[in-house]
Amino acid sequence: MPEFGEALRDLRRALGVSQRELARRTGLDFSYISKLENGRMPPPAGDTVVSLAMALDLPPEDLLALTGKLPSAVQEAVSRSTAAQRFLMAAQRMGLDEDEWRSIEASLKRLREGRS
Repeated sequence: MPEFGEALRDLRRALGVSQRELARRTGLDFSYISKLENGRMPPPAGDTVVSLAMALDLPPEDLLALTGKLPSAVQEAVSRSTAAQRFLMAAQRMGLDEDEWRSIEASLKRLREGRS
């Protein structure tokens, strides 16, 4: 799996977006983006990763997974819910793979749709 900065650079270039344009879209300094891409800075906070992904019209999860970080709203929601923590701890103990996580997500969507 590539490092965050390397992946960000590759995705940005593939989309034909300059560092200056990405900086403009996110409100970040272009030199900060350069340092991220060159591995001179650690991956940013989850909310900044989301901002970068959205500016590149990418699913935030694609970049978040490279950082091991969560957006602050997700972190707060999980940290305040014993049920959410219990669920995630059980999932962690099971060692779910990507397909199993996707299946759980689909089940959650069906569950919510059934309540409407």
